Amino acid sequence: MESPEGDESVETTVQFEEIEIPLIEPVHGLDVVKGTLGIPEWWPTGSRVSVVIAQAGMADDPMLDAIQHELTERKYLTLRFPMPYMAAGKKKPDDMKVLTRTYEAAIAVLGKDPSSAPAHVFAGGKNMGALVASHAATARLRVEGMFFLGFPLHKQDDPTEVNADRLYRVVNPMLFIQGERDRLCDLPALRQTLSRVGAPVNLHVVKDGDHALKTPKKSGRGPEQVAQEILVTLEGWMKKTLGDPL
Repeated sequence: MESPEGDESVETTVQFEEIEIPLIEPVHGLDVVKGTLGIPEWWPTGSRVSVVIAQAGMADDPMLDAIQHELTERKYLTLRFPMPYMAAGKKKPDDMKVLTRTYEAAIAVLGKDPSSAPAHVFAGGKNMGALVASHAATARLRVEGMFFLGFPLHKQDDPTEVNADRLYRVVNPMLFIQGERDRLCDLPALRQTLSRVGAPVNLHVVKDGDHALKTPKKSGRGPEQVAQEILVTLEGWMKKTLGDPL
């Protein structure tokens, strides 16, 4: 497809492609994990902002799928991908070094072609994906900011011992989107933790949301409304971080 200037490398319609993220070493017999790349219309023109999202589990997440599609429609280059154990159908997470390297490899894929590489990258994930993203952030990834959807701060129903050391080493702006009823992230404990973080932080609470950011039927809000709330919050934070006056 050609751009007005005749550059056939520019995408003139939204596209979603399966891409391979190479692993440094084989894991569970896998040399790569497969992710979904969302290419917006007219990429790579414009502000060239990319959003990288690590998945929460082995199966596709309709909420993340909706958020990725909408972000791509809004002209963000998006990449959503699983961790090796998820891709292999395992329940037990891999060693954090393996998970962190996978995250770093996913971001590296976006820069393989300098002519279409993003100028700005926001990296994050949901649940386990959020935890891995926080570890990858301490490896000094070259990103504009980190976002966490349903960050697992402690063991279920036990906020007496939080595992947040990695957050204190992050230098990038961070956005936390947490459910009001998250049993793995007590909100008072999270607020106390964030008060000790040196990097700029923002917290958005999804009313009635659980750890997966799902709301009960009695709340009157379904998955579509929650996904839209998260999308608006995430995009607003990214624009503010980039200095957009909104």
